[in-house]
Amino acid sequence: MSDDLPRYEYVKVADVIAAEIASGKLPKGAALPGERAMTEVYGVSIGTVRRAVAELRKRGLVATLPAKGTYVIGPAREP
Repeated sequence: MSDDLPRYEYVKVADVIAAEIASGKLPKGAALPGERAMTEVYGVSIGTVRRAVAELRKRGLVATLPAKGTYVIGPAREP
């Protein structure tokens, strides 16, 4: 039933990136595109991109190094 609820746009973007990490398309150590590039790729605002990246950090999938970028630190852990 909860699958029928709308999701925030940033969660949708985070889920797409998380799926790319899980599939190996974005392997450990890979850099995510820059924020501005991601606005173009995903068709969302920069604020949405920033919230999506924060969500990915919360999930333990990426780490951000100031002035360097955001990098994949590992795949999602199986429960």
